[in-house]
Amino acid sequence: MSRFLFSSVSKVSHPLRVGIVGSGYVAKMRAAALIADLRSQLVAIAGNTPASTIAFSQEFDVTVSASWADLVERPDIDLVIICTVNRDHGKIARYALEQDKHVVVEYPLSLDPQDAESLIALAQEKNKLLHVEHLELLGGMHNAIKASLEAIGQVFYVRYVTINPQNPAPAKWTYQPSLFGFPITGALSRLHRFTDLFGTVASVNCQVQYWDIEPDLYKACLCNARLTFNNGILGESVYGKGEVFWQSDNTFTLYGEQGTLIFTPEKGQLIQKDTVQNIEVASRRGLFVKDTQMVLDCLYEGTPLYVSPEASLSTLKVAEAARMSSLLGETVKIPS
Repeated sequence: MSRFLFSSVSKVSHPLRVGIVGSGYVAKMRAAALIADLRSQLVAIAGNTPASTIAFSQEFDVTVSASWADLVERPDIDLVIICTVNRDHGKIARYALEQDKHVVVEYPLSLDPQDAESLIALAQEKNKLLHVEHLELLGGMHNAIKASLEAIGQVFYVRYVTINPQNPAPAKWTYQPSLFGFPITGALSRLHRFTDLFGTVASVNCQVQYWDIEPDLYKACLCNARLTFNNGILGESVYGKGEVFWQSDNTFTLYGEQGTLIFTPEKGQLIQKDTVQNIEVASRRGLFVKDTQMVLDCLYEGTPLYVSPEASLSTLKVAEAARMSSLLGETVKIPS
């Protein structure tokens, strides 16, 4: 697992003053985690929807900023947590770093890999923490996979399927390409599980299908990305959501020369010859709390984080290559 520590970042010695951009589910999980930790103080929030923003401010007894820019400019905020639409991650992170704030952002750091790369350089220049959250690496399924890999010997093929039926599909930003991004860019964790387990990708071939309602809104999408890793392993990521699906699926299958592993978020199995061994998978509960505590540990104690922004960027480049492959109709090689 990747480790990240900005050893040059000065440790904080006062309750860390935090602002949150966003008022949805993730923002609420962050707020609850911050309030429960004496090392942090939730100062302000900025949301896109007035009703949900007001409800959020009342639930957590926190000040509302007129805009995310106003929140970032506040002198009484040390850390900005970005939990809003994917399109805005990069520009908010950039402004926060320019205002000398630490930054925590939900993946992806940006929809544009070049922009993401420049943000990492800016954070280093400003001597500020830039943490791109990847909760999938902290979850029970991912860690159970890592603990079980040795049992199946040399892995040669992996397949990760996540299908989410929604009928009717919600008319929200996660179904708008301009706000969510290319399907597996917006859902970057589907690829990041692969790169964390098996390293760098040499090439990708991708196909995508949309069921459009209007030019910037669809009712369903299906994305199939086939990866070739530099170590020779073949991978396949299938991501779909919306009205055309009638059965949910969240299955990670790993084929090795000495066995097969099949995992869902709830359980795992090791299959060898005629035997099937069940594998326990820990609960997914509490991951936002864990991630938030690790950020505070990093800023207060200098403790390494579990993932680096460079690792997230590397996966973002794979997602961008997949997007280009879908447009060109051909395999795209990824520079090492």
